[in-house]
Amino acid sequence: MIYSITGIIAQVEPYHIVVECGGIGYSIRTSMTSLSKLANIGEKVKIYTYLHVREDVLDLFGFAELNELNSFKMLISISGVGPKAAISILSDLTPEQFALCVATGDFKTLTKAQGIGAKTAQRIVLELKDKVSKNQIASGVLGETMLDISAKTGNASEAISALEVLGYARSEATQVITKLDSNMSIEEMIKSGLKALAGKV
Repeated sequence: MIYSITGIIAQVEPYHIVVECGGIGYSIRTSMTSLSKLANIGEKVKIYTYLHVREDVLDLFGFAELNELNSFKMLISISGVGPKAAISILSDLTPEQFALCVATGDFKTLTKAQGIGAKTAQRIVLELKDKVSKNQIASGVLGETMLDISAKTGNASEAISALEVLGYARSEATQVITKLDSNMSIEEMIKSGLKALAGKV
């Protein structure tokens, strides 16, 4: 599996980028969100990648940030949601906004993405929220005190769930979110949590 590619941008098109590395030009499908964050043609860039294997095709998908790659993997793990639908959602929403939709059960926002109907959006929210809940139960690494703290405010609990959607462990998410001001909005908590978690890497 190719984890990431670092090279020079050779070509940029809607939903597509070519990165030259070691004399090879990698054709990478991506979201408009990632394209807006990448450098210009001729500049160096690092892209986090996912190789999607089908019977007759190997498609390489890439994203400017690891959070977006995690969101992409979450989406395509759902039955009936393919890479095209995932790219559509992530072109319309940032990883933080996507995680917030799942954490708060806001499927209507997902339907704004091209090709995403209400039934698909509802399935995404329900299945990912269920996965997060199961991970909470299965982890068992949190003490009751930490769980009590995270449950004090709905915003903190939902922000923790949103960070889980982005691929972080509940224990890590809880540690950073519970240190924040409880009066912050969910989105502010998510952004601050991401900055704190990035600082730990």
